[in-house]
Amino acid sequence: MLKIKRLYTFVIQTFLPVFAMTFVICLFIVLMQFLWRYVEDLVGKGLEISVLAELFFYAAFQLITMALPLSLLLASLMAFGNLGERFELLAIKASGTSLLKTMKPLIILVAFISIGAFFFQNEAMPRIQVKLKALLYSIKQKSPELEIPEGSFYSDIPNYSLYVKSKNRNTKMLHGVMIYDTSKGFDNMAVIVCDSALLRGSEDKTFLVLNLYHGQQFSNFRTADVNGVAGRNSSQFVPYSRENFREKEVIIPFNTGFDRMDESNLEGTQISKNIVQLSRSIDSMVVRLDSVNIRDRKIIGQHTYLAYRNTETYLKKQREADSLNIAKTGSAPAKKDTETIDFDSLFNSYSRSEKSQYLMSAAGEAENNRYNMLESTQKAGLQKNIRYHKVEWHQKFVLSFACLIFFFIGAPLGAIIRKGGLGMPVVVSVALFIVYYIINNIGYKMARDGVWDTWQGMWLSSFALFPLGAFLTYKAMNDSALFNPEAYGKFFRKIFFIKTPPKPSEDERAAIVDKIPGISGIYGLHLDEETIASLLVMDEENLRDINKNYMQYGYAKNMQLATLIILKSRGADIDDIADNRNCDAAIFDYRNFCKSSILAGIGYLLAVALLVRDIPALSVFIYISYLALFVRSLAYCSMFYASAGKSIMYRIVTAAVLFVAYPPAYWYIRKDMEKNLEELKEQVII
Repeated sequence: MLKIKRLYTFVIQTFLPVFAMTFVICLFIVLMQFLWRYVEDLVGKGLEISVLAELFFYAAFQLITMALPLSLLLASLMAFGNLGERFELLAIKASGTSLLKTMKPLIILVAFISIGAFFFQNEAMPRIQVKLKALLYSIKQKSPELEIPEGSFYSDIPNYSLYVKSKNRNTKMLHGVMIYDTSKGFDNMAVIVCDSALLRGSEDKTFLVLNLYHGQQFSNFRTADVNGVAGRNSSQFVPYSRENFREKEVIIPFNTGFDRMDESNLEGTQISKNIVQLSRSIDSMVVRLDSVNIRDRKIIGQHTYLAYRNTETYLKKQREADSLNIAKTGSAPAKKDTETIDFDSLFNSYSRSEKSQYLMSAAGEAENNRYNMLESTQKAGLQKNIRYHKVEWHQKFVLSFACLIFFFIGAPLGAIIRKGGLGMPVVVSVALFIVYYIINNIGYKMARDGVWDTWQGMWLSSFALFPLGAFLTYKAMNDSALFNPEAYGKFFRKIFFIKTPPKPSEDERAAIVDKIPGISGIYGLHLDEETIASLLVMDEENLRDINKNYMQYGYAKNMQLATLIILKSRGADIDDIADNRNCDAAIFDYRNFCKSSILAGIGYLLAVALLVRDIPALSVFIYISYLALFVRSLAYCSMFYASAGKSIMYRIVTAAVLFVAYPPAYWYIRKDMEKNLEELKEQVII
């Protein structure tokens, strides 16, 4: 029992530092994304450091909902990847402890984190969102910082355009100033030109004060009519009025202060409510929507077929007739069957022009009723508000469930790939989170716009990733080789009927090794004594390197045999060298490539012919068949060049050439393969 407790402590101590590090990194990344998104609203406003710090503080808390699932995914993947890479997970399994039991303390820990995330979403997030939205709105509404450039017009001050030829940074004087004032309308525009000016803000930051020195003011305005009102349509103008001044003060309304938005304006919105408040708001809005629907149904009933039956006059006459019948007979009259009318015969009794007229009238009336009743502004607003409240309600649960899902994806995945650090785990985590983010955004927009039901859109990402988490957990518990390339290679070869070269038997391999001479045979290879002495003192790794790359080092073929003799004399495992698999495998792949290319070439010619004359049913079959045959031939070609030591780029170019022009490319590649085979045969050392 004590042993299991120590294991739990060890697993938690492995996970927590990684989780703390990844959470800080992920939060920083999403915070930088937030800054990049709103950088245009922040730059040039002259905001104080305290305002910016407050903004980033609220933004960091709001972005926890995005950083927490990603950090849990990355931390669990890194933690179990480190355990697997250091073979600690293998030792734990060897002691009889299953993977699920190893994950048990972290499952409990992540469950508490998920519960905490729920309460954070429900209690803290409404207050944070209100403060953040109000602060962002206030920042957006703030006027930009006044920074008048030199040599160009500045138009950020409403109704004014300023031109400054030069500025004195020390005295803050503006020289060569020209001002266009359109505050009284464009027709009464004034132009002020002065030698210098001094611009400053008022103490309450609601006005700009311009002290102008040595200049002139030109004003343009319309003449007044007899009633004293400016004649807007009059064609008589005073050219301008001119005023010379030595010093003049101009006051311009311009709010340079930072006015905070009142947070109470957002208190009634869905972002400011917890689950209880959201549920109450949804219920009250649904009741109001039902009352609106009842009213609309009554109105629609008055505009339907045989609408006269719904009018007050008809209903009054019907009640009077029923009363008379009761008075005469002493009982209510039996209800008559609903009157039926043959619409087809009635419609066909009219002429073509009358039919067209009635159809257009009916369509127009139906369209008007739809817009006037079914799509009223009141109903559309209520439906939209209900959707927004439901989206916010579900959002408080989605985060907690996403934390659990990402843990059950990251922990098994780390145990399977057995790679720690910030390499492979980061790539896998970011790829999975991008998929989650895209799916979540799609579902959110579908739910918000009313395309899907709210619960379907908000839980779409969870529905998509939950099976992946269950599948990875099952595979990790059963030690499945999920990322084993050989397993997928076997499956691929089985589908396309690709054969693999037969492996030599133990007797064949032993016979090849026996042909290698003893250590005394090294002196019969025509090597100088100094070279032999250097080979004899080399370690096994260097000898294998020379054996494999002797041509690149400029050695002769006898150097390769010498290294093989020394390795055999030391008792090293030389099966991978001595059996000379490359040549045998290349011959096998070459023969199968030639056989497969016959069918692939025929398929290529048929596919080209069907491109000219398309036969839908046959074309699809031929294209698929050629593609399968091409993949089979390409696999043999790629395996051959891998045995011949060709680069990946060489094989990619060969595949592209084969796909574009298979028959002519086949003859060229076949000649190239034969040339490579001769080179491989020359490299056979035994």
